[in-house]
Amino acid sequence: MAQSEMNMAPINIRINPLGGAVIICFVLVLFFYVFGLPDIFSHREERVSMKELLSASVVLARRGGDRVREIRRGDTLHEKVKGETKEGAKELVSRGDMESHNAIFYGLAKAFPGLYVVSEEHEKTPLDFSRIPEIDLHLKEVESQVLSDQSIPKSEITVWIDPLDATQEYTEMTDADGSDMLHFVTTMVCVAVNGQPTIGVIHKPFVNNDQGETTWAWVGYGHSDNLKKERTKRTEDDPHRVIVSRSHQGTVTDTVKASLGKVDVSLAGGAGYKTLEVIKGNQDAYVHTTLIKKWDICAGNAILSSLDGKMTTLDGKHIDYKSGDQAKNEGGLLATTFHHDSYLEKLAHLKDDEKH
Repeated sequence: MAQSEMNMAPINIRINPLGGAVIICFVLVLFFYVFGLPDIFSHREERVSMKELLSASVVLARRGGDRVREIRRGDTLHEKVKGETKEGAKELVSRGDMESHNAIFYGLAKAFPGLYVVSEEHEKTPLDFSRIPEIDLHLKEVESQVLSDQSIPKSEITVWIDPLDATQEYTEMTDADGSDMLHFVTTMVCVAVNGQPTIGVIHKPFVNNDQGETTWAWVGYGHSDNLKKERTKRTEDDPHRVIVSRSHQGTVTDTVKASLGKVDVSLAGGAGYKTLEVIKGNQDAYVHTTLIKKWDICAGNAILSSLDGKMTTLDGKHIDYKSGDQAKNEGGLLATTFHHDSYLEKLAHLKDDEKH
């Protein structure tokens, strides 16, 4: 072999930078296609079927109501005082509150792990999930009334539960005149999306011969077949029908009468009950001036909204239900199905009557 052939210089290959980038990208795409994306790139936030969450909320409100009724009828309340309101009324908690809380709270935790749930009550000892009954996420009554679904990122959802609304009436059972007060009692579940009340469930366990009655609605999608917007014909001479709290009324009765003139004021227990009375057309307005917690009002707010009714503070502001850290509603409350702005105007001075 010739010496010149033995001493040939090495060949230098130069790759165009753009071409090199294309080759690298191709190799990476091929790699990720075969082996999958790393977790940092492939993570997608879990989404929740609102239709399934509605079915679960209905099932669990009833399940909590069953425990409330069984404990009351069995007279095993074990009630105790957990605090007092500004007006000096005792705030009670009973075995019914706690067992209803367990049924609803842990039922949601099992069906929708990681869902943000805010409850009036707190159980320090977690329950054994294996002992929690399964939930029908496709209730026939929901499937028949709601024809479409919506998938919402879990981080946008806040669920508010009131395991037993009207605990005072629940423990006392009868009023001073001997009249039954258990019809005031409700169990409630509310789903808020980005702070807006979207799904509301109010269950009354002590009506219909203890068979119960459930009212539910999903704003813009459907509602229970027992729900419709009622409007009673009334003239200018008819009195305004206003419902207020029997145990937290403050000065609202006198000031409502002074503001509206001719008025019939009804006293009742439970925010859920009072809101339903407005929805059913039995009352024109539900007025509350003292502090109230958002788990008391969220479900009723959602149901009202589904019928184009309104629930606002006495300033006319919408109530934000996004954070459990802000559970107090301190701006008073007005709930109506008709003439909301007119009532706000007439009752404007109420917001200054009681400050918290």
